[in-house]
Amino acid sequence: MERQHLLFEEATVPSGKPFRLQLLKWIGSKQRFAHEIISYFPVKYSTYVEPFLGSGAVLGTLSPKKGFASDAFKPLVEIWSQLKASPETLKSWYSERWRTIKEFGKEEAYERVKTNYNAQPNGADLLFLCRACYGGVVRFRQADGYMSTPCGIHDPVTPASFDKRVDVWHKRIHGTRFALMDFEEAMGMAEKGSVIYCDPPYSFTQSILYGAQKFSLERLFETIGRCKVRGVHVILSIDGTKKSGDFLCKIPIPKGLFEREILVNCGRSMLRRFQMNGQTLDEEIVADRLLLTYR
Repeated sequence: MERQHLLFEEATVPSGKPFRLQLLKWIGSKQRFAHEIISYFPVKYSTYVEPFLGSGAVLGTLSPKKGFASDAFKPLVEIWSQLKASPETLKSWYSERWRTIKEFGKEEAYERVKTNYNAQPNGADLLFLCRACYGGVVRFRQADGYMSTPCGIHDPVTPASFDKRVDVWHKRIHGTRFALMDFEEAMGMAEKGSVIYCDPPYSFTQSILYGAQKFSLERLFETIGRCKVRGVHVILSIDGTKKSGDFLCKIPIPKGLFEREILVNCGRSMLRRFQMNGQTLDEEIVADRLLLTYR
């Protein structure tokens, strides 16, 4: 297999403790190996910053004393803001929509919520949809941001189960502020001694998911460069290998920007399973690059 420079290192056994209790189902979530990513963080840092929040897997696993998390997707930020300010409201959002399953059946209830969301995107509907859609594949149409993901094959968790997740997560994010913000602005606020974890849309695997949201990898690299100059440590997750390691995703990584590169095994691709109608994909094991601006 062809290799790029910055030769890959094998991932070491992480020292952090895994945290597997997922709040949001979200394709590309790092929940299963967030503790491994955290094991490469600097030993000491002031503030933890996460500018592509998504499912918040690394944030929840880290549970920082001082954190700042943001995203450019308004309905998603509404969910996280409510988790911090009013967890009981978050529980109500979910239970109200979950209970319509008994009245209409799972698929019709799901479609009703999805129709309401597409008419006026909001966090309350998105919360239920991401728990009930196929594999957390929150997919949007490029032209207008219309969510098109079908209902999942499994039943969404009960309100009682979801309430327990909310209670746990509310405690774990108590030291974090949330904001609706572009990644460049959020990263620009990070001060020397902070650490930033970036998990942006992946160009090789997630354009189907984020087509309705503009994203420039080149702009991200430029922003990371400015952070590095200021003494901010940056960790970036990005496309690594596909086809069980037989295909290396070629990314235009600026020379000298990163000091270390590691491959993290992510297991089988849920997105490919969705695209191939649920088939078992023994040949679709993928690995992420983990790029560090420091040694």
